[in-house]
Amino acid sequence: MDAPLGPERSTVASHAAAAGAVPEVPFFYERLPNGLRYVLSEDHLAPVVAVNVWYDVGSKHEERGKTGFAHLFEHIMFQGSRHVAKTEHQGLIQGAGGTNNGTTWLDRTNYFETLPSHQLELAIWLEADRMATLLDALSQENLDNQREVVKNERRLRYDNQPYGLAWEKLQAALFPEGHGYHHSPIGSMEDLGAASLDDVRAFFRTYYAPNNAVVAIVGDFEPDQVRAWLNRYFGPLLPNPVIPPLRDMSLPAIIGTEYREFVRDTVPLPRLYLGLRTPVWGEPAFDALEVAGQILAGGKASRMYHRLVREERIAQDVGVTALPLVSGVAAFALVATASPGIAIEQVEEAAWQEMLRVTAEPVSADELARAHALLETAELAALQHVEERADRLAMHATLFDDPDRINDQLRRYLAVDEAAVQTAAAATFRADNRAFVIYVPR
Repeated sequence: MDAPLGPERSTVASHAAAAGAVPEVPFFYERLPNGLRYVLSEDHLAPVVAVNVWYDVGSKHEERGKTGFAHLFEHIMFQGSRHVAKTEHQGLIQGAGGTNNGTTWLDRTNYFETLPSHQLELAIWLEADRMATLLDALSQENLDNQREVVKNERRLRYDNQPYGLAWEKLQAALFPEGHGYHHSPIGSMEDLGAASLDDVRAFFRTYYAPNNAVVAIVGDFEPDQVRAWLNRYFGPLLPNPVIPPLRDMSLPAIIGTEYREFVRDTVPLPRLYLGLRTPVWGEPAFDALEVAGQILAGGKASRMYHRLVREERIAQDVGVTALPLVSGVAAFALVATASPGIAIEQVEEAAWQEMLRVTAEPVSADELARAHALLETAELAALQHVEERADRLAMHATLFDDPDRINDQLRRYLAVDEAAVQTAAAATFRADNRAFVIYVPR
């Protein structure tokens, strides 16, 4: 077949871990002449390998009136290609003893397989074949079928689910109309219904190109053999030289006002959703807010759980999350469900008091150490799995062109001190930077 092509560039994770620091994830980061980037990380502990393909296309890339296309393609990508019949991709992977799936997010779409290492060539070929020839199998029947699948998914997970539209409403409140983060990846029923075969084909030709993708492979393999397979199967694919640039995603650092929406719905208990704009993921302030989130609501020893759930018993549950978005601004969100008979306003007041307390006084050394420990445990536990390492290497390469961030992220968390937490919280936890979506039983 085709002779292997030499990589355009190669970077190896180079900086050594300091004494007592987190072990490095070793890798090679290389590029084919057609622009395809790939990350290879050997691990011969078990005869298993993980493949993760990230495409730099998510719901933020969609045009107005054509929402849901990125997620629709997650489904279409399993409907066959020139050499693979409909649903045969899953059958071949499962028949080889592996698992596979795909996911869509605001910033990207990815597809992944984990399988015995001697079946690695199969996974590489399957991913290359559908990148190259998916349109050969795309028919009106397949489009109509998967469109209905996505619509049913929306009905099940969003429209007919208690609190199901909360995150979609919160997103729309945090990010204005026309912004790439304004709508959720699932898209609207109207846009999905209006999608034509030509629209879908154009979307694929635009974004599903080798120079818009990263392939990460982690596990038991020989790098030279994998390079030969990547060159053989992906090397002949033509790049798209006119991938459109991302629209302007810049926004003010704060909303500038307070947004509040009450939703009366068939829900068992009142629930509060609070969103605030933050610096993007990758900024030190975002790391500090993740640490703040652990102090506020990271487990049963956190401030909010102790006060709202255990002490005052005004909430059934409480949690916070920092949404790792990379374009313009990101978001910090709090969710709390009121206990039976408790007004949601009481929950809101207590939760906001705890957030303001972080801005007004330094957190204690013990709280900071506990937050660091929780984040360290989560990071190290995730990196035990080849599929998680493959996902993170592809993620950092796609979003930052820097897979070595896999080795830096924990260090970034551990470098956050009391002053950084207080400064980041003070800049974010502001009354003019709040978007509320509050559910109350009908």
